[in-house]
Amino acid sequence: MTKHKGFPGRLPGSDFQFTIRRPNKSGATPLVARERFADRRPADRRADAGFMEALWNYFGDQPFERGNLDAGRLSWLFGREVVAAEDPFDPESYEALLMIDVNRATAAFPDVFED
Repeated sequence: MTKHKGFPGRLPGSDFQFTIRRPNKSGATPLVARERFADRRPADRRADAGFMEALWNYFGDQPFERGNLDAGRLSWLFGREVVAAEDPFDPESYEALLMIDVNRATAAFPDVFED
């Protein structure tokens, strides 16, 4: 499992986790596209925006390996702002390649991309 050195471990001032410390003994947690409803808590929305900002600052528009990125946090963005960068895609692999769909991410998180 690739560890992304310098990637923030969590949203500052919160318990929202962005990375994991070690691989799961029974295999990687599968990535699934989670539905984000309009009535989500503001803290959850901040965590999504903070994670997207961290992804953008660390990887930009280039493909990246899932590695030690938290599956739960990735799943809130997967299938929309973060998409598979390889075909076939294995959602249960730490080596799976992902990338940011810049157009969709800009529409969903305009504050992150305003520079």
